[in-house]
Amino acid sequence: MPTLDLDLAETSVFFDFDGTLSTVDIGKHLLERLGPPEWRDIERRFVRGEISSRECVLDHWDMLPHDEALLRDVAREVPLDDGFGPLLHALRRARAEVTVVSDGFGFYVYELCAPFGVKVLTNEPDFTTGRLEFPHGDRCCACSSCGTCKQAPVKDARSRGRTTVLVGDGTSDAKAALLCDVVFAKAELGEWCRRSGVPFIQFESLADVADALVGARL
Repeated sequence: MPTLDLDLAETSVFFDFDGTLSTVDIGKHLLERLGPPEWRDIERRFVRGEISSRECVLDHWDMLPHDEALLRDVAREVPLDDGFGPLLHALRRARAEVTVVSDGFGFYVYELCAPFGVKVLTNEPDFTTGRLEFPHGDRCCACSSCGTCKQAPVKDARSRGRTTVLVGDGTSDAKAALLCDVVFAKAELGEWCRRSGVPFIQFESLADVADALVGARL
């Protein structure tokens, strides 16, 4: 994979979490292990555009037991991509800005990203009340339909004159992909980019992303 000609010191990189930093989608893993089979019907409605990502994540959250210890134990069954730590180190060495943006259940995103000290924007469950909160939603956004607005931090970076890079795999990344200068995509996001005519770079693991962004095969 050829190395992109980017000034990383002037670049903001946004990573999706589920299925991008984690080896599989942890939210779906929780639903497979602990939820009813009807969760797949909700997912299909979201992918077809019949419901918003906020509706999807709320419906999925309601299908899970709100047992914090159990949910954390099952979430820990899924490892991160081995390439994340080295890639993050290389990006920081090059003075790039790095943010993890997730429209999932949030709690495991914070937990698994904590050792890396990376900025995280995601949803937050209140295990006392069982409610899923959306501290990073954007009510001023034209669609205002996401739990975590992935366009908002991209718009902020662009307003500061920075080059923006998205690394993602899912339908919830599509709106951010419309704004980013460079898009790395796989799985559902890659299929959406093809259908929508959005240029993207295909990747399978974060080693591919490292190869293109920092010229290093991890």
